[in-house]
Amino acid sequence: MHHRRSTRRALVYVVLAALAWGTGGPTGALLSQHADLTPLATSFWRLAAAAAWLALARLAACRDPRRPVLVAGPLRYVLSGLGLAVCQLGYFTAIPRVGVGIATVIALGAAPLLITLATRERLTPALFAALAGLTLLSATSGTTSLTGIAAAVLSAAGYSLTTLLNRNTSDPLTTALLGFTAGALFLAPFAALPTSPIGWLLIAYFGLIPTAVAYTLFYIGLRTLKASTAAVLALLEPVVAAAIGVLAFHEHLTPLALLGAAVLLLAVAAQSRR
Repeated sequence: MHHRRSTRRALVYVVLAALAWGTGGPTGALLSQHADLTPLATSFWRLAAAAAWLALARLAACRDPRRPVLVAGPLRYVLSGLGLAVCQLGYFTAIPRVGVGIATVIALGAAPLLITLATRERLTPALFAALAGLTLLSATSGTTSLTGIAAAVLSAAGYSLTTLLNRNTSDPLTTALLGFTAGALFLAPFAALPTSPIGWLLIAYFGLIPTAVAYTLFYIGLRTLKASTAAVLALLEPVVAAAIGVLAFHEHLTPLALLGAAVLLLAVAAQSRR
């Protein structure tokens, strides 16, 4: 009974993380429009702001110094930061080259496959159904660009790396903080200041909700759930992003995209029941 309750709680954490991640794409688009930030600069500020928020959270909670945690496994956090940097940079680099739809399909769709293969878990029908739904939801005309496709694949690899490294972490908040700090340091040479005051507000939100809060909740869920299951549940992110696009940006979903959203939601529900 206790295991069942902890599993349900972990499912809720990962679903909440996916909902928060879903606001990240629209926020990144707004940063490009109103703050004139490049993909490199956007990726840097997302991770740097998240690290700042989590550092404040640790101070408020009077947590122990993070140095012992870092000393215990420095390479893990360096690689986790590299994975986060590659994930963000690859995704934002792919979007202008192949379009949001194709970038999302490759970056988010390839990750569950890579994670499942790396952990030698079984490829479930729910996983394939989720990928089919994601493809239908994100279907766009797009453009063919080998550079864009490669960037999206790198994004999936980066996300998979940080997910696999941070399974069963004993301190998700510190794990996220150290990973974001390392990732921001990798991207620091490409940082640029936003060109408008609203840019700083968007950076603050970007770092807090779809990054600091989302990844911490995701790492908490990974302590109980299989990495492949968590990755499939995280595919709720594009559904949320599509809904925001309709409600806030007056975008229109085709019947095919609506079908894809329904299939994706059913597949996520089936995977969570497992």
